[in-house]
Amino acid sequence: MCYLVAKWFDNTGSLALQTSRGEKLSEMVDRLEERFGHDRLQLVTITRPSAYGEYEPYTFVSSEDELTDLLSQQAIKSS
Repeated sequence: MCYLVAKWFDNTGSLALQTSRGEKLSEMVDRLEERFGHDRLQLVTITRPSAYGEYEPYTFVSSEDELTDLLSQQAIKSS
């Protein structure tokens, strides 16, 4: 088990999705980078959110769709 963390470089806080390492995670990261780019959005995998204070506060999401929807809303607000 791990967490995929999505953080806009110029914003405080991040979104976190509990997931598993492997091909599905890699494909999800590819889809997110294709949609949102990688010049403003940082995607990292971590094992313990409490160990990475630089990404706090976390908003935990339950699915890739929820993660994508929230990232889309945040992208609109920051443009």
